[in-house]
Amino acid sequence: MQLIDQLTDTVHKLNIDDVSQERLKVLEPLIHYIQSKVYAGEKVNLNFICTHNSRRSQFSQIWAQTAAYYHGIEICSYSGGVEVTAFNERAVEAVKRAGFGIVEKGEGNPTYFIYFSEDAEPVTTFSKVYDDEINPKKNFAAIMTCSHADENCPFIPGAEQRVPVRYDDPKAFDGTPSEAAKYDERSMQIANEMFYVFSQIKN
Repeated sequence: MQLIDQLTDTVHKLNIDDVSQERLKVLEPLIHYIQSKVYAGEKVNLNFICTHNSRRSQFSQIWAQTAAYYHGIEICSYSGGVEVTAFNERAVEAVKRAGFGIVEKGEGNPTYFIYFSEDAEPVTTFSKVYDDEINPKKNFAAIMTCSHADENCPFIPGAEQRVPVRYDDPKAFDGTPSEAAKYDERSMQIANEMFYVFSQIKN
């Protein structure tokens, strides 16, 4: 599947062989869930959940949809939180630097349309609660991308499976000289892991 040019350059720099053994164990339940749905001929719905739905869950939603498309696996990728804030502008900039096309609409909590291919619908992103009306209400995996949401949301209604895939928060570097580099680092870690996950799925 063809990605837009600048994004293709980023993807070619990924190295899924760099995923550590520790992280492979973390990702295994997600791979198993996706593969079981594909084998059963059922729709794959993934809802990435973090407290504010502003950074890690947004990265994960975008990169999962992109990686699935690249590997020819049909999924619907979503994200949500336990409270509404906004897709953090620093994370948006990291997505731009990775090579995605972005169209922004609205203010306060804007909606962003994230383009990864000329032949696919964009990923629609904005900060929302995990059970927002645009997210699935049943038959989905709840993928917990931060420790706070994982520990404070012990039950996600409608989820078939709960999969903790935690990432460190780049927010810790906001306002520092390392800010952009750390946002890029987290985005690329998530990209690498999502591309690994979907490289393991057999149609």
